Amino acid sequence: MTASSRVKNALRISLTVSFLSLVVKIAAFLITDSTTAMSDAAESVVHVLAVGFVLYGYHLSLKPADDNHLYGHERIEFLSVGVEGVVIILAGITILFLAIQNLITGFELQNLGIGIYLVGFAAVINLILGLYVQKVGREENSMIAISNGKHVLTDVWTSGGVIITLFLINLTGWIYLDTIVSISIAFYISYEGFKLIRYSVDGIMDARDPDVHRALKKVLSNELPEEATGWHHLRHRTSGHTTWVELHVTFKKEIDLKKAHDEATILERKLIDALKSDAIVTIHLEPEAPHDELHRVLKGANKNRPFDDFV
Repeated sequence: MTASSRVKNALRISLTVSFLSLVVKIAAFLITDSTTAMSDAAESVVHVLAVGFVLYGYHLSLKPADDNHLYGHERIEFLSVGVEGVVIILAGITILFLAIQNLITGFELQNLGIGIYLVGFAAVINLILGLYVQKVGREENSMIAISNGKHVLTDVWTSGGVIITLFLINLTGWIYLDTIVSISIAFYISYEGFKLIRYSVDGIMDARDPDVHRALKKVLSNELPEEATGWHHLRHRTSGHTTWVELHVTFKKEIDLKKAHDEATILERKLIDALKSDAIVTIHLEPEAPHDELHRVLKGANKNRPFDDFV
């Protein structure tokens, strides 16, 4: 099975199991009238919607490059992860609002024992699911799957808090613990959503991946071609499974173009092999000379300055 098929199957399983878990949690809420149980169910509603969008985003990211998307469609990953983060935060805000509303208007709880068993059953299912999806995501280097697995596990911790809360309320009779835990859950899942949004923004803004940067610099520091004299202007960004790398490499003045190109191609392969993801490396060949002087003709480009000023 290919990497894309494994990730897609994991996301499909996540969507199906998350929907079944949602049904169980809604039943727990209807039986107990607990705001904490309701908050758990609300988080699952958002999760099901988010997984559906993530699955669509992943399917779109696998489409090859076309005339309108010359770099492919993999950057949709960042949008998918960002949307999941936003809906998690919206769920947190909703839970916080309902918890405060119940605190003001008053509420009663019932059938807590049955509710504990139902939420516990859903938690066990989600624990297995979350660990599985994260495992697939790490093995296939898919942030979409990893973030989805984290969201599922967030649901597990939420359910754990619900179980403990309902148990303590059943034991002590202090129903206001329901409101306190609901508010705590709201803040916790909102923080998890914020972390996903931060990852999404970093990706959209082409933030540097430290692991990729270290791997590239290690090759450039130790495995430059024999005729190369240095390198500069290294840039890279990662979208989905693909890392795009650009850099300038300087060669000795007397080297011919074919030999320089052959050595640059070998360097490209070494850089690609150093990365875990697929990679596309573009190397700009330069003779050994002052960089600014070599590129003087580019100065003022697209700034309404005549070309003859530089030639």
